[in-house]
Amino acid sequence: MSRISTGQNGEAIARKYLEKNGYRILAANWRSKNAELDLIARKGREIVFVEVRAKSTDAFGTPAESVTRHKQRKLISAAQSYLAENKIDGDWRIDFIGIQFTGNTHQLEHIPYAVSLE
Repeated sequence: MSRISTGQNGEAIARKYLEKNGYRILAANWRSKNAELDLIARKGREIVFVEVRAKSTDAFGTPAESVTRHKQRKLISAAQSYLAENKIDGDWRIDFIGIQFTGNTHQLEHIPYAVSLE
């Protein structure tokens, strides 16, 4: 599986998982000047920005380990840009979904509030 198809498959799996668990998808692959938000959803009254990482090998660590502090800062900035652009005021968070492909199966890890806003 190529890197691009791994990412696309991972985002599709994450989207289905979120919808199955009561999230309403608002946008996918939203771009700001400096970053991209993979999925933007609403769960109740809260806006949830979701970083999706999919890997077909664990040679360079787990999907969660690939989200660096620099990437976290970019996600916070992009989320704030989305909120401002769409004039949304209220509760929000950044979640992480990691998908590890192994053969014909996959394992999904969802970490709510994965990125600290402070």
